Amino acid sequence: MAINKFLIIGALASSLAVSGCVTDPETGQRTISRAGGGAAAGAGAGALLGALLGGRNNRAEVLIGTGIGAIAGGSIGGYMDRQERELRARTAGTGIEVERQGDDINLKLPSGISFDFNSSAVKPEFRPVLDQVAQTLASYQSTFIDVSGHTDSVGTVAINQRLSEQRAQAVADYLSYQGVNRARVATSGYGKSYPIASNDTDAGRAQNRRVEIKLSPVTEQDMGNQGGVQNQRPGQPVQQPRPGYSN
Repeated sequence: MAINKFLIIGALASSLAVSGCVTDPETGQRTISRAGGGAAAGAGAGALLGALLGGRNNRAEVLIGTGIGAIAGGSIGGYMDRQERELRARTAGTGIEVERQGDDINLKLPSGISFDFNSSAVKPEFRPVLDQVAQTLASYQSTFIDVSGHTDSVGTVAINQRLSEQRAQAVADYLSYQGVNRARVATSGYGKSYPIASNDTDAGRAQNRRVEIKLSPVTEQDMGNQGGVQNQRPGQPVQQPRPGYSN
């Protein structure tokens, strides 16, 4: 089980000034987590998607005071439906997979289109695709964002673990540069522990090398447990300023 750390360093301040300091995806990424050994097939990966990396209570506590509100219970489905439609439209034909699991949305970013071999720097040609994702995530603020990195089984456990952590962090950092509030984001690396296909074939290994972005609604219960509820009106996404990012 990985030990996860969400991006709370300066999170409250960065909610007001998104252009605050984060690690540059071009020059290197922070190590966020360590994961134990053991492999799981698709069922294990599905179980992983069912839980927030940073925990609901911890994440909601950070959101208090940022101006990000909860989604009213009866409006959650519609709110996530609109976000899903926008993400599908923005990522059509890019290679990103958009999956809906209940009220959650999961994006799969294959490493073949997003990173060079053994690299944790986002490919320049993939940045416009991430720009499209970031615009939607910055608009629909009432969601938790979990970014997780995964590898195939080739190479040592240590190398795969480090690479998965760095790639997850690189994607999270890029999204932050493009205006996504860091208080919403958690990252983790899982190395080879959660394959979604067989590692016995080239095609399977290619599927396993990926970064996933999971979106989960911020509910009234989440915010109420922290002593405050600010409702985000469904259908009224909030735009944030987009700080510059050098291409």
